[in-house]
Order: sequence, then C-alpha cells, then structure tokens
Amino acid sequence: MYTIAAVLYPSLLATSLTLPMEILNAASQMAGASARGTQHTRFLLCATRAEPVKTATGLDLTPDCALEELPPLDLLLLPAIWRSPLPVLRAQSALLATLPTLAASGTRIGSVGSASFLLAEAGLLNGQPATTHWNAFDAFARRYPLVELKRRHLITQSSNLYCVGSVNSIADLMVHLIEEWFGNRIAQAIENQFSPEIRRSFRAAAYQNEPDSSHHDELVLEAQQWLQENLGQRIELDALASQLDISRRSLNRRFHSATGISPQAYLQGQRMAVARDLLRQSNLSVAEIAWQVGLQDVGHFGALFKRYSGETPARYRKAVRGKLFAPEQP
Repeated sequence: MYTIAAVLYPSLLATSLTLPMEILNAASQMAGASARGTQHTRFLLCATRAEPVKTATGLDLTPDCALEELPPLDLLLLPAIWRSPLPVLRAQSALLATLPTLAASGTRIGSVGSASFLLAEAGLLNGQPATTHWNAFDAFARRYPLVELKRRHLITQSSNLYCVGSVNSIADLMVHLIEEWFGNRIAQAIENQFSPEIRRSFRAAAYQNEPDSSHHDELVLEAQQWLQENLGQRIELDALASQLDISRRSLNRRFHSATGISPQAYLQGQRMAVARDLLRQSNLSVAEIAWQVGLQDVGHFGALFKRYSGETPARYRKAVRGKLFAPEQP
C-alpha cells in the first residue's frame, strides 16, 4: 500500500488537494478491481496542529493527524497557496524543520504552485531546479537566488523533490507516479478519465536532472536512447545487444533491473506515446501512424494501442479531438 499525505495550512487552494486525491483514489480502485477489492493507497491529511484549517475559499478541513504523528510516507503533497506565501512561511516553522528530514528519508515531496516556497525556505532547493506559480517567479528568484528557477517548465524534478507550477499540472505528476506504482495500463486509463485532451506526459512537461531515467546504468541509458531514436524502424533486440557488446539475455536482465520493465515493453510504451501524440495532433490515418511508429501490421498496432490506452486508436482520436476548443470553419 502506498501512503500519501497532504499538509494543511491556511490559505491553501482546495483543488490542489482534492484533484490528486481523486486521481490516486481512482487508480487505487482500478488496481483493486483486479485484486479482490484490495486498497492500494492510503491518503492522510496532516497539519502542524491537529485542529481544523480554513482554506482560501473558507472551507474548514480537519486533519487526520498532527505532522509529528505521520507514518512513513511514499509521497507528501504541499498544496498551492493563495496569494502571498509569506504568511504561511512565517507560520509553518515546524513544517520547515520537518521537510529536510522527510526528504533525507527518501519520501517524495511534491509542491503545487507557490508551495515551492516552502521547499526553498527549508533549504532543499539550493542548487536544484525548481518552478513555481508564474505570478511568483520574480519574488521567488529574489528570495532564493541559489535555486535554479525554470520559468519555462510547469514541472521540475530533482531526485525525490517535485515542483508543479499550476493546479492543472498536478495531474501530470499523478499520472506519472501511477504509471510507476500501478503500471502503464492503469495510468493510461486514468489519463483518459481525467482530460486526455489537455494532458502532456510527465517526460514532455518536466525538467529533470536526469531526463531519461532515475537509474544510473549507462549501458541501459544508451539502449533507451537508441530505442527512442529508432522506434520508427524495425528493431531487432539481438542487433541492439550486439551493438552494445552484450548478450540479449544480459541486456534483458540489466534493462529490467534498472527500469523494472523489459526492453520490448519500453519500446512499446515509447511507440504508443508517439502514436497518441500523432492521433491528437495530426491528420494521419491510423495505418500511417502505425507505420510511423515502426508497426506495419495495423491490426497488431490497434490491439497494442487498446491494451496501452484502453481504447481503439479511432475512439481515442475522437475523444480527445471532440473536447478541443476550435473556432468554427466558415
């Protein structure tokens, strides 16, 4: 079971709290459907004191526990702060003292909007990439000159620290974590459920210190790069292994050890990601898109796409384009 907690503090934006909760809950229910109702996530609300906290819109939220009572966590969320974050910084000394300990323990910490001020105030972002709400860019840069502010990115990652610039982009981060926790099938189903027409993949949206992987196996990184560059071609993994001067068996073993999946599964995932982009953004036929991603058998492409995305290519295209706003043609 994955344990996720969100910190409550005055002036938080409730949507930055409820949206990730709903996305993670949907993923847990979907995973539980194939495991006899097993609950896969536990979501807690915490605060520096175990008493109700008023949100920016006047809602009173009651924490499940005090900050010091938190169990070991897989993810800690810092909700967005309405208007100036400075009053929250002044009032959250206990949280600021706790964040470095949680980060050092390996807990993933994600801030939404100007909640990145909390990570920076705790000293966790010095020398690291970060982003924040666009309206706070200048104030953030002045207050934290040692932080590498990425004004052109809505998401940044530095090891186990994530900054998300907007409430909308928190969905991108959640889908990324769901893919890691529950697999591609559930992640794609959740993506389709929560506005596929506007979502960008985590890798497309995020600035990462290690953009292609969190592992450190240089041979596997080389294999991943080669697969990405050649996914439109007919790929023989024996040839790739030979190019890397290892056996096919060793390639499979090292790839799975580093990434948790096989080279073939990685290749298929990359191909399906490109196919989804082409279905959204181009007028290519399904057969042409299959060819573009290195699959000559349209039937096989369609079956593979449905397995990864939960819908046929035609239905996926209709769904995402049917929700796009576009001016009527004269």
